[in-house]
Amino acid sequence: MGKNKVIIIGGGASGIMAAITAARLGQKVILLERKDRIGKKILATGNGRCNISNRFIEERRFHSDSLNLYNQIYPQFDLNKTLEFFEELGIPILELEEGKLYPYSLQAASVLNVLLYELERQKVQVLCNEDVIRVETGQRVVVHTKKNKYYGDYVILACGGKSTPDLGSNGSGFQIAKDLGMKLIEPYPSLIQLESDYAYLKHLKGTKVMAKVALVVDEIPVKSVYGELLFTDYGLSGPPILDISRAAAHAIKTHKKNIEIHGDLVPLLDRAALDQMLLKRIDRMSYKVLEDFFVGLLPKQMIIPLIKDCGMNPRDKGAQITSKQREMIVNWLKALRLSITGTRQWNQSQVTAGGVDCHEVDGTTLTCVKHPKIILCGEILDMDGDCGGFNLQWAWSSGYVAGVSAGKE
Repeated sequence: MGKNKVIIIGGGASGIMAAITAARLGQKVILLERKDRIGKKILATGNGRCNISNRFIEERRFHSDSLNLYNQIYPQFDLNKTLEFFEELGIPILELEEGKLYPYSLQAASVLNVLLYELERQKVQVLCNEDVIRVETGQRVVVHTKKNKYYGDYVILACGGKSTPDLGSNGSGFQIAKDLGMKLIEPYPSLIQLESDYAYLKHLKGTKVMAKVALVVDEIPVKSVYGELLFTDYGLSGPPILDISRAAAHAIKTHKKNIEIHGDLVPLLDRAALDQMLLKRIDRMSYKVLEDFFVGLLPKQMIIPLIKDCGMNPRDKGAQITSKQREMIVNWLKALRLSITGTRQWNQSQVTAGGVDCHEVDGTTLTCVKHPKIILCGEILDMDGDCGGFNLQWAWSSGYVAGVSAGKE
């Protein structure tokens, strides 16, 4: 097989995987990165532990206008092949909660270091501080950066999305694809915190509670998740909010009018049991003022918001709680309604939803239908996953397929 010159734009997970794969197939590979070093986002994943993948990979954990692409790409480099790839590089795998898979060292740097070693071993030329501005197609492909031109036989667009631009991708890949005539599904942030105009957020700031969290759009329940809910000064965060955020961001993007989070703050008690607990509490602690009455049942920061939302006075005593107020307390704790006004900015987002329409690429090779010398992989495509290692699995799988496609003579 003669050597093709393969130029990869983007030094994130999918670009690195594509580079290693193409180089192993005997191709000459150049990897261009906008930042001063590659793999910055890998270091940040899994809170610095690198959530490589997930034991429970299945279609429902991925999102796209064309999930058929996932079904064609993932089997070519599935979970077993991914784990074998990393174990051969020296990364034993540790499985933790909810099937999340990590390097045994629990250090993302371990993953990046073995990938860097393999890039060097495969003689991949890594060029940083190269900001690509456009790509020309023809008999050969020309990649223009702000400083240089690079000529190749194939170009792999592994530019990422718009999330966390400080770590690499800033959305410039979307413009490159658009200039080449590719259709975009409008990008929007996912795995991101939500903003609310709830009056007592400053009281609740920093409060964590295990809760059942539901997204309700125009009074229709959309998605419900259980986990640790975190109140912030701007709104809501925590794993259940990140899981719900894609659907919430989509509702915002499509200009839905009434977007709410309903929080069940005592999910282990049904309404009847909670009401009985309150009655017993009133019987035993009727002498306590309400500021003290709820201590032990709720985090301290929640007490004033609850009292005020239910129309009570903090200096009232437990004995003064009426049956109507008791009903309001139960409703507040079982279905606290928070209006959602927006998401945080792109630099807070972990992944980009939307991207290049999956119909723009061949379903088995990821080669651009309009430009056969151009291949796409990773987050630039309209494919994103849930929190928990699913997005990195898409990066490994699609990066591998892109590398194979560029490695063919």
